[in-house]
Amino acid sequence: MSERLSISTSPFLHAPSTTPRIMWEVVFSLIPVFGAAFYYFGLSAVLVSLAAIAGCLITEWWLDPRHGEALKDGSALITGMLLALCLPPGFPLWMAFLGGMVAIGLGKIIWGGLGQNIFNPALVGRAFLQSAFPTAITTWDLPDGRYLGPRGTNLALPLWQGTPVDAVTTATPLAKMKFDHDPTRLWDLLIGNTGGSLGETCALILILAGIYLIARKIVNWRIPVAILLAVVLPTLVLYLIDPQKYPSPAFMVLAGGLLLGAIYMATDMVTSPLTSKGLWVFGIGIGIIVVLIRVWGGLPEGVMYAILLMNAATPLINRATRNRVYGH
Repeated sequence: MSERLSISTSPFLHAPSTTPRIMWEVVFSLIPVFGAAFYYFGLSAVLVSLAAIAGCLITEWWLDPRHGEALKDGSALITGMLLALCLPPGFPLWMAFLGGMVAIGLGKIIWGGLGQNIFNPALVGRAFLQSAFPTAITTWDLPDGRYLGPRGTNLALPLWQGTPVDAVTTATPLAKMKFDHDPTRLWDLLIGNTGGSLGETCALILILAGIYLIARKIVNWRIPVAILLAVVLPTLVLYLIDPQKYPSPAFMVLAGGLLLGAIYMATDMVTSPLTSKGLWVFGIGIGIIVVLIRVWGGLPEGVMYAILLMNAATPLINRATRNRVYGH
């Protein structure tokens, strides 16, 4: 056989993008988001984030048969970072660590590891914490300029309920609007000067991060655009009917975790559809469910449930929207 003849298997074209490169670029895009969280909530934001990330990394190393190799792709780090952004700044550190363990163990490893999971792992961890510790995860701190020291029940002992809360708690903008019809100023929502989860700070940074990820072709623009359209259009109709009762479209977009979910959670390549039509269906479904829960549901926020429900529907969406093969 000639030495010039090289035999190999497909694929023959290699794209410059790799899984670790994509994951680490997402990690870098999240750094300004965490910077905003630290600006408003100080050291507690760092402590909660480190606890959630540690829970993810340790569980990934412990349960994945590849051990250290599995940590290099950055997926466990992203899961911990996204989970932390879904938590309030005064959240107990042991609960954040436990949430990270559940996110990786039940949200990823149990399905077969990276690329096999059906649901977004960070939201699986968040859903577990929501059901297990509903009071702690709905206790919010006001941004008060305190940078040093923990907040709320950060240092509470595991399974101990006697730690006093030493911070001024507040309702989130969504809760105030839903239950008291008290809208928050759009400027405060845009810059993040409100109570809420770490990832609800500074909508402006999230918008810029989304534009960056779309420009880098890491995020498919169809999903966030479909989500925002499905939220804005019905909200606009309701707002025109009764502006005193229903929030404005701008408020619905900027408040809560909609931007974080639309940019970072719903666009997960593993748990979102494969076809262009499917991406539109997926995003529109998330937006409609968010509006239903926020306006008529018993909870002020519904982004987590909307994304998890549409994650479950992704296989059906893929089947219904698969491209037709030429000649068949």
